[in-house]
Amino acid sequence: MRNFKKHNFKGQKALVRVDFNVPLNDKLKVNDNTRIMAALPTIHKILKDGGSVVLMSHLGRPKGKKSKAFSLKNILNELCILLERKIQFVPATVGALVKKSIASMEMGDVLVLENLRFDPREKAGDEDFAKQLAELGCDVYVNDAFGTAHRAHASTAIVAKFFPKKNIMPGALMTAEVQSAKNVLENKAKPFTAILGGAKVSDKIQLIENLLDKADNILIGGAMAYTFFKAKGGKVGKSLVEEEHLKLASTLLAKAKKKGVKILLPKDSVAADDFNAKAKTKIQDSDKISKGWMGLDIGPKAVNDYKKIILKSKIILWNGPMGVFEMDAFSNGTKEIALA
Repeated sequence: MRNFKKHNFKGQKALVRVDFNVPLNDKLKVNDNTRIMAALPTIHKILKDGGSVVLMSHLGRPKGKKSKAFSLKNILNELCILLERKIQFVPATVGALVKKSIASMEMGDVLVLENLRFDPREKAGDEDFAKQLAELGCDVYVNDAFGTAHRAHASTAIVAKFFPKKNIMPGALMTAEVQSAKNVLENKAKPFTAILGGAKVSDKIQLIENLLDKADNILIGGAMAYTFFKAKGGKVGKSLVEEEHLKLASTLLAKAKKKGVKILLPKDSVAADDFNAKAKTKIQDSDKISKGWMGLDIGPKAVNDYKKIILKSKIILWNGPMGVFEMDAFSNGTKEIALA
């Protein structure tokens, strides 16, 4: 693959896979622009060279159906402000309208395609859909969606098959993240602590299995913790659980024990009676959450436990938040771990 920093995009149209899966508020405005900000160096580099940019991303989990709430049109205003320029939006991902819009682009233009996941073929890794994306009229393909790079979706792994190798490259964010991970994994200092959060155990399975040969401690947070707790026979109320992966969670715990790796689950949680910022909350043991309640952040005991391990660690690899940090009531765990 090409070196992104050394490539000259002058006169080229770049198809760029970004991760604009950002939280939106009740008015469908961007609530946290961190992921958009992270993609700016890649976009700026292409435009500065004299190229044009076609951005594609997913947003939320629309399950293959079009929805105003998940339209990428919702992020357009924020992107315009950050890039300080007008941006064209096309309410489609492939087809004649998209091809016509890209063909009429001038160098320096930025165009955003509609949510890739409105088409079920995206998550299915459909080759025909990927080929259609590759044939939209762009010269090069840039993957800067680090947050989705582990998934073999049409717009990530599959679309690259239909571009010449010399025209495929990771973006600035992807390059930096891979180098950071490489620096961490090649460092031999101990103790090595991994902090893993987020919603799904299934999203982290390969990461966890790889870390079992490297880490001394794995600190679990986020909704994925409740799949582990339920697998151990705990009561988790209506916390998010991957029922189909309870056996997987048990297997991972057993593997860790066999290899001498400590997997720590949060002793307590900030539980809520509803998934919203104004819900009633209370601190409960993570394996004894009341019926009808859900864990949305790690509690104070868990924060203290995790801090002690973090402060003794020589290497830390962090992937995923400790709770629903977008809502202030459930952001403390993530903030405290970051400060530690």
